[in-house]
Order: sequence, then C-alpha cells, then structure tokens
Amino acid sequence: MLSFQLTEEQEAIREMARKFAEQEIAPHAIHYDERDEFPWEIIKKLHEVGLLTAGVPEEFGGPGIDYIGQAVVCEELSRGDAGVGTTVLASCMLGADPVVIGGNDDQKKRFFDVLNKGGLGAFCLTEPGAGSDAAGLSMTAKLDGDSYILNGTKQFITNGGVADYYTVFATTDKKLKHKGIVGFMVDRHSPGVSIGKKENKLGIRTSDTAQVVFEDVRVPVANRLWNEGEGFKLCMLTLDMSRPLIAALAVGNAQSAFDCALRYAKDRVAFGKPIATLQAIQFMLADMAMEIEAARLLSWNACWLKMQGKPFGLAASMAKAYAADMGMKVTTDAVQILGGYGYSKEYPAEKCMRDAKIMQIYEGTSQIQRVVIAANLLR
Repeated sequence: MLSFQLTEEQEAIREMARKFAEQEIAPHAIHYDERDEFPWEIIKKLHEVGLLTAGVPEEFGGPGIDYIGQAVVCEELSRGDAGVGTTVLASCMLGADPVVIGGNDDQKKRFFDVLNKGGLGAFCLTEPGAGSDAAGLSMTAKLDGDSYILNGTKQFITNGGVADYYTVFATTDKKLKHKGIVGFMVDRHSPGVSIGKKENKLGIRTSDTAQVVFEDVRVPVANRLWNEGEGFKLCMLTLDMSRPLIAALAVGNAQSAFDCALRYAKDRVAFGKPIATLQAIQFMLADMAMEIEAARLLSWNACWLKMQGKPFGLAASMAKAYAADMGMKVTTDAVQILGGYGYSKEYPAEKCMRDAKIMQIYEGTSQIQRVVIAANLLR
C-alpha cells in the first residue's frame, strides 16, 4: 500500500530542519548572498544540530537519516537558502556517496570521521573541458608503486575551496573513455592540491564553487574506490542518488518563492482590493502550488524506490528534470506577482529566481536528464 505520509521520525527531522532554516538561515541569507561570502557560522551551527552530517550512516557515527529523510532535509534547508542546502548535499550526500557505494569499511571510517568532526566533503567530476560528457575526463591517474599520481584540474566544484576531503574521478588512459575512469578519496591537504579560481556566480552565492587543481598529487592505492575501470559506473550511481535530492532543493527554493508571492498577493492592494482576489493571480498561485507538490512527490517517489531496493534511475532523472524546470518557472512567476518589488532585492523572490537556475544545470542538465529518460524508455 502506497503512503504519502512521512513517518514520525521523518516528520521530526522536517520540523527540526524547518525551524533551523527559519531561525538560523533565512534571516542571514541576503547578507551572505550580497557579500558572496561562505556562511561559516551557519555551517558550524548545522554541525552542532547534526544536519551537516545528514547523509552519514549511523554505523559510521552519523544520524542514519533515511533517503526520504535526506530529501526532506535538503528541501527545508533550501527553503531557507538554496546555497546552504547545496553545501550540505554536496558534502555529506553527493560528496560522500561514492564512499557509501564503493568504499570499504576502512575508507568509510576515514572519510566519515572527517565529516563527523565538522569537516566538509566535495565531489570532483567536472573539468574545464568535460561537463555533461563525464566519460571525456582529461585528469590523469598514473599508477606508481603503491600510489597513483593525479594531474589535472576540476571545474565548478561545489565546496571546492572549503572541503577537507574530495571524491575525485580521473582516467588511467583517455583512449579507454569510460572504461579508463577510476575514483579516489583525496585529502585536501595532500601535497600538490591547490584551489584555483573561485566562481562569481549568478545564484547560490552562499555556496562555495571553485576550481581544484591537482599537480603530481600522490594518492595511496588504499584510497582507490572500487577497481580501475569501474569509476564511471560508480560516478553514474552516485549521480542517480543525488538527483532526487537536487529535486528536493528545487522544491524548497520554489516553496520559498511561492510563500513570498502568496503573502504579497494577500497584502498588496490594487484597484481597491488585494490582488489575491484577481483571478489572473489566483490561477498563477494555483499552478505554482500544483507544480511544487508534483515535484515534491516525484522526488519522494524516487527516494522510496531506492529505499525499496528497486531500480530508481529513471525516476531520479524524472524528478530532477521536472523539479528543476518547475523551480525556474515558479520563481519567475513569483517575481511577476510581486511586480516591481519582485525585481527589487527588498524581497527574496529575485534571489530565489537566481538560485533556481543552477538546478537546471548542475548534476546533469535538464537536457541530459531527458537523454537518460529517453534511453530508459527506449531500452
């Protein structure tokens, strides 16, 4: 029997994350956004309440929050600020998932010990010349005794400049394409690791996005995740796991914009009455509410399939594509409802619209999701 009701534990997590977002994130989001500043104080408080490690398994010192619970955390944090939600997802979910999937107990213990102490993780896949084409990596991994030597540059890495541990993908031979890719755990403080350009972004400005440069970085074989040639599969499995959570971020950000538009529509008087009484505004609000709820259920469905041990890759791509596109439309409509005030930084709607755009780009663009969906349909 299907159930669309959260468990008591999931509801408790939701309430805690929502309260934190309302009290500790939302009041400061514009401050950090305008200054393009990483919110270390918020990150510290997230660690204190256990939300910074939401994706860490219980057996390795984490809270052991289930997959739907992680989606709920992502949504509520993003409702406060999508950049903060992105930071958490990129650290203890996306950044950690290659270790969850492909790591042995020793690797998991080392990686999660860092996160449990308040450190951050990051997922290093994209390169200056390899974004959607994940099999086209140029970063090299050359075996040298009991170590690999990594050389290359990773681009647009979330948490790139603030992470303590990276999960990194490189190729042993570019001619092998996806069959040459291998994954690693890399300590940020390893000799040869440096931080390149920090991106000056349109949105999610509370999230750190930077180049990470690897120059003759020696990584022990003991830090390799799975075997040589299995990195591409590990990467794809990781992205499948992150996509329903990206959908949840888009839902939370859209919900924030909708809440703003709904309040404004009730308060704003035009032609002698609140604009919420105008059918044109009512229809926009109705469509926005429907689309947010549909995206939320698509996210939860993908998470539920994963928790049941069922194939969920198709559902994950559907959730991510729909939610990302929904988020862009809903936040744009929120700005429209606010009119001139929507275009002003006096209200949060314009920030939500800027933050929404990245959801259509990172962790597989909306176009790539459609490629994945079509491939599943035609298989």
